[in-house]
Amino acid sequence: MKHILLTLFMMSLFFSSEKVETYPPITVLELFTSQGCSSCPLADKLLTQIKNKDSNSQIIALSYHIDYWNYMGWKDPFSKSAFSDKQRLYSSKFNGSTMYTPQIVVNGKEHFVGSDSNKMTDRIQHHSKISAENKIEITAIESAKNKVNFSYNIFGNIKNKSLRIALVIEERSTKIARGENRNLTLKNSNIVISEVTIDLKNQNGKHGIVIPKSVIKIDVLKLVVIIENADLDIVGANEFNL
Repeated sequence: MKHILLTLFMMSLFFSSEKVETYPPITVLELFTSQGCSSCPLADKLLTQIKNKDSNSQIIALSYHIDYWNYMGWKDPFSKSAFSDKQRLYSSKFNGSTMYTPQIVVNGKEHFVGSDSNKMTDRIQHHSKISAENKIEITAIESAKNKVNFSYNIFGNIKNKSLRIALVIEERSTKIARGENRNLTLKNSNIVISEVTIDLKNQNGKHGIVIPKSVIKIDVLKLVVIIENADLDIVGANEFNL
């Protein structure tokens, strides 16, 4: 019995001393918005302010334009049904019976009204103190005529995790002709225009993402890579200028 207890004690010391690797905090803000929603411009403006203020890439701000506001008379040129479906997945995760705009989701873990600046500041401060589970490096970025190719290297446990790859336009202004925001010129930032998700099998690899035809010559593009677990929690991320 003494030998068994000693063995268990030594095993507990071994496992307790085993270091769990962590990485610098990262905060990913996902804004679900629409140019056809009168409540969204304030949230769009707040996201732009956050993007411009953050200088150390600790905060990654993304705007996903949903399509269910298009019936109000203005078809948002950046809207995609896939982004509405993405919001529905979050709604299911948060046990919500409805979806709304503007909605901010922080690291896939919580949500609130995207124009609430006080809440935004509080939650950014909260998540800025939580270490990330994963770190991702991107190398060999090549922008071809209609595709961005790259190599990736991931640090940390990748079991049951996915790599989400987003291509974004840094900023675009749009003159709104109809709908709730008619006659306004709206500025949107970090607009997601394409996104793909792959299951992670290896710590490193190569992948690419197609550049949509909606991209124009003056657009400044970014590549955003996100690691998420099976519960849609974001556990690592990085962004790169193209």
